[in-house]
Amino acid sequence: MADFSGGDITSDGGLLLIREIDELYRISERLSACFRDQRDASRVQHELKTLIAQRLYGLVQGYEDLNDHDDLRHERLFGVVLGQLESSHSRCAPLAGKSTLNRLEQAMHVSNDLTGSRYIKMSLNPAAVEALLVELFIEQMEREPKRIILDMDVTDDATHGSQDGSAFNGYYQHECYTPLLIFCGRHLLSSKLRPANVDPAAGALEELQRIIAQIRGHWPQVTIIVRGDSAYSRDDIMSWCESQNRVDFVTAHSSNARLRQLTGSLEHRAKAAYEAQRQAVTQSLEPLLGQTSAELSAELDRLVPPQIWYQSLSYRTAESWSRERRLVCKLTYDGNGPHRHFVVTSLSAEQAHPAHLHRDYYCPRGEMENRIKEHQLDLFSDRTSTHDFESNQLRLWFSSFAYILMQALRLKALAHTELADAQCGTIRRTLLKLGAQIRISVRRILVAFGSASPIQAIFEAAYQQLQRLPQSG
Repeated sequence: MADFSGGDITSDGGLLLIREIDELYRISERLSACFRDQRDASRVQHELKTLIAQRLYGLVQGYEDLNDHDDLRHERLFGVVLGQLESSHSRCAPLAGKSTLNRLEQAMHVSNDLTGSRYIKMSLNPAAVEALLVELFIEQMEREPKRIILDMDVTDDATHGSQDGSAFNGYYQHECYTPLLIFCGRHLLSSKLRPANVDPAAGALEELQRIIAQIRGHWPQVTIIVRGDSAYSRDDIMSWCESQNRVDFVTAHSSNARLRQLTGSLEHRAKAAYEAQRQAVTQSLEPLLGQTSAELSAELDRLVPPQIWYQSLSYRTAESWSRERRLVCKLTYDGNGPHRHFVVTSLSAEQAHPAHLHRDYYCPRGEMENRIKEHQLDLFSDRTSTHDFESNQLRLWFSSFAYILMQALRLKALAHTELADAQCGTIRRTLLKLGAQIRISVRRILVAFGSASPIQAIFEAAYQQLQRLPQSG
């Protein structure tokens, strides 16, 4: 037999952990301080902090759309963690629905004076939001590091219809936005929404200047390395880094005919070494297999490992660079011929020899792709589907702070568990989407999880770890 007489049952039991991490860093509270609420206090049913927490918690738990909140406004565990079990108005649900949250998302594009506005009564200070992202990163680091690496990259958010700022992007081959993201490891420091028809490096220098100035205010001695692909090997970015104390850069640089000419001797040496290695393998296999070298050619392409050579050289473009800089070439030679990859840097040969620079400084930037994937796919930062550009920027920020909640949980509560390196989506499925029964009495609220839950030990360890941490801010 099956019926719906089970009472208050939730599939979001892990929200208890999210509430703990939110209270630890006061993320929802501090984000709400970036808004200006001009509603009539006597008519307010849902406080600004509660609205923001509801939106962030919904994203964390996998509810990507505002439409989902028409159902969530009656969800008991959301009411428990938000302190809104009952409504003070007979016609209102305990929590906000899609229309109320939609008015919150309109806060970006209104002026500070809202006396003449009928529906939109909240405005936002964008600079305060941007500063809060960096501030939360600094707090979670606990102590001053000796060195940090700032990774810059662009991704695409598909657009549909005539959205503000939507444009066709030739690289991504569709209509989209191209937000700029800056990470330090797993920490998100900036998420800037941009139209698709701007330079890939547009706004990058301004974001770096703002972020590094804020970091320097807390950690004056830290060494900062700026890292990015070839879109960021721009003279203004590199010159600014060179003018700063303890700020270096490592960025890719596109190949060209002159660089291929400068590394011609390197190609000859790599080719000779590869062909000698290939000849030695051929001489070993021909007697065993009874085949000629021509017959073995395809098999040799697979068996003979490529030759990888490095070279450091001084280079200056004809017009775009203001000075000569160090360039490192990684040349790979295999059965398909040569392949070059260039990196430009302010680090000297004494600080990082060519192989070390390319392998240990530049290549790890690929890990940022996992962070972008988490931000976009697990926290729904690509749901920039409203008409107004500024409202889409606010949506992007909501996803960013939901990511920060998940990252703080992973860093502070799960560091010594099997979920320490798990993706945000894995943490949600394994730990946060947890079935529970809610029993409410006069004296207490009991959230009862399944006795045979396989995640019990990790959940308890995470909760106990959070209880030992001091409150931030």
